Amino acid sequence: MAIVKPFKGVRPPKDLVTQVASRPYDVLSSEEAREEAKGNEKSLYHIIKPEIDFPAGTDEHSQSVYDKAVENFKKFQEQGWLKQDDKEEYYAYAQTMNGRTQYGLVVCACVEDYLTGVIKKHELTRKDKEEDRMIHVRINNANIEPVFFAYPDNEALDAIVSATIKNTPDYDFVAEDGFGHQFWVIDNDATINQITELFAGIPYLYIADGHHRTAAAALVGVEKAKQNPNHTGKEEYNYFLAVCFPDNQLKIMDYNRVVKDLNGLTPAEFLKALETDFTIEDKGTEIYHPCCLHNFSLYLEGRWYSLTAKPGTYNDSDPIGVLDVTISSDLILDKILGMKDLRTDKRIDFVGGLRGLGELKRRVDSGEMKAALALYSVSMKQLIDIADTGNIMPPKTTWFEPKLRSGLVIHKLS
Repeated sequence: MAIVKPFKGVRPPKDLVTQVASRPYDVLSSEEAREEAKGNEKSLYHIIKPEIDFPAGTDEHSQSVYDKAVENFKKFQEQGWLKQDDKEEYYAYAQTMNGRTQYGLVVCACVEDYLTGVIKKHELTRKDKEEDRMIHVRINNANIEPVFFAYPDNEALDAIVSATIKNTPDYDFVAEDGFGHQFWVIDNDATINQITELFAGIPYLYIADGHHRTAAAALVGVEKAKQNPNHTGKEEYNYFLAVCFPDNQLKIMDYNRVVKDLNGLTPAEFLKALETDFTIEDKGTEIYHPCCLHNFSLYLEGRWYSLTAKPGTYNDSDPIGVLDVTISSDLILDKILGMKDLRTDKRIDFVGGLRGLGELKRRVDSGEMKAALALYSVSMKQLIDIADTGNIMPPKTTWFEPKLRSGLVIHKLS
């Protein structure tokens, strides 16, 4: 059962929140962060992407850059741009995109739950990315950015959130990308205790987005426990910052692929090779979206094609075999294009669904890429089935939007 606790959040005063809050560290480049933070000394990018305070091209993994994050985090607190709440609280957080709002609870999740599998994952992590975030957590002694969890829908928690959002939000703004963010402090002791107790009845939490941040936060917690001869398990470092949403409110977007070459095949030979496993329809020059599971959209030489996987090429009773990302990886990217490891192959790139299929067309039309493949989006049920069976999704399967806004609240480890 899930263990969560309230915490003394470190967060910006209401009048500074739009200056401090930022996109997550991993959704933009150093150059994009430098541009977004231009003229704004209060931007969280100075803490989560501190290389922007150095000349362009500076190694973001150098010790001086990590040290700058610590210096800036300290400065933000000294200047009053970030202030710690006086008591341990929970927080409610709403995100609105394209007229649809999802409501989450900001909690401290338990390191032990991650280690024992109460917090379930569906992706593999890369050691280099884990280590980068571990350094950032360790050196700041804080979870500067939250991770994004889902939990099985719970009516009692829904009722608490519904009552909370009737109050005036502490933060209420629309970010430059057009997404709305609202944030409420939950400081009533009875409600706080009720939230803790209700989560204790929830069997599992699921990592939706932020596998590397979750692993890093948990591993730093383990490190600190080993280094403390008086460790009790109650210390703040045994917990890390998470925003938990009910699974029935979340929507996963498609995560599409663009490839640089056809592995020596002409376009006609490539289409012929696809006929073995797919029924192909030429859809012309208008953008074609995949219509259902096992239907794909291919953009090649200015034309869109519908590819429907033939019966027998997939296994709907297998949580991995049913995934369109598995079908496309096995039958197109590997079998025809010779791409064995999508994590390391330089011939492929991935495009989140928020950018739309127009972005796939643009990258092929520009000559940068040879072909694009659009996939029908994964469902929350598929994600949970995979996590529950202990399976791992292929790389670049899920894309969640909107992303959590960083800088609304921070968790200190002591």
